[in-house]
Amino acid sequence: MANITAAMVKELREMTGAGMMDCKKALNETDGNMDEAVEFLRKSGAAKAVKKAGRIAAEGICRIACEGNTAVVVEVNSETDFVAKNEVFQEFVQKVADTALASGLQGGKDGEDVAALLEKDGLNDLLVEKTAKIGEKLSVRRFDRVEADCVATYIHGGGRIGVIVAGSGACDDAAKEALTNIAMQVAAMSPQYICRDEISAENLAKEKEITIDSALNDPETLPKPVLNDVFAKALEGNRLNHADKAVYEEKKNDKYLFNFLSEDAKNALAAIAMDGKAEYVENKIFSGLVEGRISKHLKEICLMDQVYVRAEDGKQTVAKYLESVNKELKIAEFVRFEVGEGMEKKNEDFAAEVAAQMAGN
Repeated sequence: MANITAAMVKELREMTGAGMMDCKKALNETDGNMDEAVEFLRKSGAAKAVKKAGRIAAEGICRIACEGNTAVVVEVNSETDFVAKNEVFQEFVQKVADTALASGLQGGKDGEDVAALLEKDGLNDLLVEKTAKIGEKLSVRRFDRVEADCVATYIHGGGRIGVIVAGSGACDDAAKEALTNIAMQVAAMSPQYICRDEISAENLAKEKEITIDSALNDPETLPKPVLNDVFAKALEGNRLNHADKAVYEEKKNDKYLFNFLSEDAKNALAAIAMDGKAEYVENKIFSGLVEGRISKHLKEICLMDQVYVRAEDGKQTVAKYLESVNKELKIAEFVRFEVGEGMEKKNEDFAAEVAAQMAGN
């Protein structure tokens, strides 16, 4: 009988993705022969996890575990939405959340500490076991921990979105209810920041540059004086064909003018506007348009500036809502996970897959 070392188990685990105990068993059964151990795993239940390692798991659910003033949200992925509704899968995801809460690991939105989490409480072996039982690739994608004076959580759509909101300054029942309402707001409106102060000067400058370019590339939306100047340059430089010139002369005061212009004309006008960028950014009317668009965008991405989704007047901001509950209550942090965000999803043709499998038999 060969001496099965920890290094051999580690090597087989890295080669196959199977659990530590499965690898150890495979090596014992094959007297330490690595190739035969891989084959053993392929023939065992653990092999299902190995076979599916290359597949895309972009469905799944989020789950939350909470104790006192600490909460953890996790995202675990599956290949199909059908499996995400499976009770065995849902129990496993809750186990991941509970383990993450007990682990003390910080986690992070970008998947930090996931490898360390899988080493806790036999979680990686359980992942392999559930993968084999369910029959799809499962993946613990990320988790994040929040600790604060007061925390509220919200799960939306059966687990499609998981939110934690941390508050400071108050933690009575009214504050907790308000934070829960804000968690629902975060789920629905997907803010990127708590307030404008969080946005760096660099990001604001980038946002302004994007807004300027998008406005100039869409000349139809330019202020009338700026648009008139762009048309004048187009006519002066013979950038419009005869048909478009005729349309302009006939309909230049028509608000639907651009409906009658050719795509070539629209592209030429956009190019002229971009060429005159240095000039137009100094134009007060154009600058006002840009600042207005930036302000509107910031109201959409900053939580405190958003219109509160349950506002009776349809105008009350989140900041005003919080103030109405308790002037001392502040939002310290929020975490929002949405299943599959930022991931490439495979568009599967199951009929083709079945046909391919039948052809191979």
